[in-house]
Amino acid sequence: MARTQAGDRGALETLLRRHHPRMHAACRRLLGNDSDADDAAQEALLSIVRGIDRFDGRSRFSTWAYRIAVNASLDEIRRRGRRPEPHDDEVLATGAVVHSRSGPSPDDVAGRVDIDTALAQLSPEFRAAVVLRDLCQLDYEEIAEILSIPPGTVRSRIARGRSALASIVGNPSTGADRPTQEP
Repeated sequence: MARTQAGDRGALETLLRRHHPRMHAACRRLLGNDSDADDAAQEALLSIVRGIDRFDGRSRFSTWAYRIAVNASLDEIRRRGRRPEPHDDEVLATGAVVHSRSGPSPDDVAGRVDIDTALAQLSPEFRAAVVLRDLCQLDYEEIAEILSIPPGTVRSRIARGRSALASIVGNPSTGADRPTQEP
């Protein structure tokens, strides 16, 4: 980071290359499609480059980068409200798959599309908290810093977001409604 802030372009490129995949994945899950995620991740990278001198080291660089990526995603969600939403199921399926050498199985594609569709139904504040915790595996303090909210609010949003996701994908939250496993 010191080399980056001193103007070392190679260090900056290395730093961005290291963090871009996780930032893009967070944007992807927050936005629900590759096109918007590409735009938000690109905007986040540009914001990082423009603001690298303002990074003060009070938090980890990754926390700062996620904050910028989440803000870029939320900006994209607001812009999306002013334009038509893409309804191409193929775009969702393509963007939702984690590619491997052998390719994704049809069940993987269906499961990822279901989760992406369910995430898209959550309010942005619940979606951001759930994605940062469950996809990015950040701790509550980091999420609180990224979203500029207290840790208790983070816990609440994650719990409420997960509960809503369970309802959306058909996983009942009450014990009486849950199927039991056969012995």
